[in-house]
Amino acid sequence: MRVLDAHLHLWDPEALTYTWLEGPMAYRFADLELEHARLERAETEKCVFVQAGTVDDDFLDEVLWVAGLAPALGVVGIVAGIRLDRGTDTVAHLEGLAAEPLVVGVRHNLQGEPDGLAVSAAFVTGAREVAARGLTFDACVRAAQLPDVARLAGAIPELRLVLDHLGKPAVGTAAAPLAPTPEWARDLTELARHPNTFCKLSGLPGEAGGDWDAAQLIPFLDVAADAFGIERLMWGSDWPVSVIGPAEDDDPHAPEDGSPTYQPTARTRWADTVIAWADARGHDLDAIFWTTAEQFYRTDARPPAPTAEPPRHGIRGWFRGNRG
Repeated sequence: MRVLDAHLHLWDPEALTYTWLEGPMAYRFADLELEHARLERAETEKCVFVQAGTVDDDFLDEVLWVAGLAPALGVVGIVAGIRLDRGTDTVAHLEGLAAEPLVVGVRHNLQGEPDGLAVSAAFVTGAREVAARGLTFDACVRAAQLPDVARLAGAIPELRLVLDHLGKPAVGTAAAPLAPTPEWARDLTELARHPNTFCKLSGLPGEAGGDWDAAQLIPFLDVAADAFGIERLMWGSDWPVSVIGPAEDDDPHAPEDGSPTYQPTARTRWADTVIAWADARGHDLDAIFWTTAEQFYRTDARPPAPTAEPPRHGIRGWFRGNRG
């Protein structure tokens, strides 16, 4: 089968600055590490990189860093970091991103922001600029913020918006699973009423702290399918965030104190879980694992990088005045 991972992170604390990395996440996760986490079933494997929470000043450097790794890793699209509530600075940032052809969308990470920011005048103005440029918006929010995302989608119906991680519902753990709440299901369904909204089947293992099983998470997949329909769902691994948790069985490197660690097979286990669920329900696997992400991010329509002189200056060149 072919797999287009719609939600993958890469980072290197020695190349860029991150304030949130700690414990087993505070290491480089890039080319070599991803090669060891490839999916066993995938005959063809590509991915969309989603900004990984650098400090604001490194947003553009992160795009350049990932673009340099992209050919080797199969990165076909970049969702760049941005602040959408900064007025003219937001516009300048978007114009700079236009210099990198791999950029297909942006993400202003909302999960740590005050409720209501996504529907503030400044944010909506910035989001309209995103839509006007044909870029997508990744909405990473907590479950309680879903109504704000629905209001944003209603305010800008032309904005192609995808919900990360099903809106981060509380899922519990394998030993103490939680069922989908009526409030989360209601708010997810309300968001899905807007036809330009999509949903990533991603991040649930991370919400479980890496302690999960298929039976625990499948009810959440069912709610998402009922709300959005299969044609608006796309699979994402959320690697490496969602592969940190209790040591896997037979892990020779398991911490003696039982602390969270990297789970070498977790990316494959999440893919296998969604594959088995889709097969059991008769859902279109190719849509979930390739076509929907390809069409949403328009990775099949991305223009090739110029090869003739003068060379492409990229984002740095744009800000230095090389805008021809």
